[in-house]
Amino acid sequence: MAAHLQPSLFDQETEVRVGPLDGLRRTHLGHGAWIDVLPQWLGGADALFETLARDVPWRAEERMMYERVVPVPRLLAFYGRDDALPHPALDAARAALSAHYGPELGGPFTTAGLCHYRDGRDGVAWHGDTIGRGSTHDTMVAILSLGAPRHLALRPRIAGPAAVRRPLGHGDLIVMGGSCQRTWEHAILKTARAVGPRISVQFRPDGVR
Repeated sequence: MAAHLQPSLFDQETEVRVGPLDGLRRTHLGHGAWIDVLPQWLGGADALFETLARDVPWRAEERMMYERVVPVPRLLAFYGRDDALPHPALDAARAALSAHYGPELGGPFTTAGLCHYRDGRDGVAWHGDTIGRGSTHDTMVAILSLGAPRHLALRPRIAGPAAVRRPLGHGDLIVMGGSCQRTWEHAILKTARAVGPRISVQFRPDGVR
């Protein structure tokens, strides 16, 4: 059974609103990759978490592993360029990110992938978003985290820079840019610790999965 969300003491807002992006802080990881991080970018993030957890048509998937079919350890939803997003705050977030990063990215963010991590038994293994142009070109993936914090871990694909861990939840924003999808991998690692549920919203441009 999924854990119950413990609300943030620092976000008691019931109105969901996108904040300014002028507080972003960029960290250069090496090999042409960087991340921008902005804590508590979204006000009312816990209220949005509860709405999405209840209203999004989450689906459970399976995959083949070691010659057997196993459940994917998280729930999923995907909204393409022409799909209506499940909450106006996500439209506002995508528009703000596109306005801020569009000149550097070369276009807007167009899609939204949602992952629901119900507790510490859910996670996602090491990977890069390299389906499409992310395998050959610099791009960006912006992740809005809702609910309980989980560590996003990043490690280089080749020796050199040290691995990085960022705790993300309760409206935090991270943007992975430059060569990050090609030269680094990222993961939400499973944990035996008692952790609450988390939803991540991944905004991507066309041609990146």
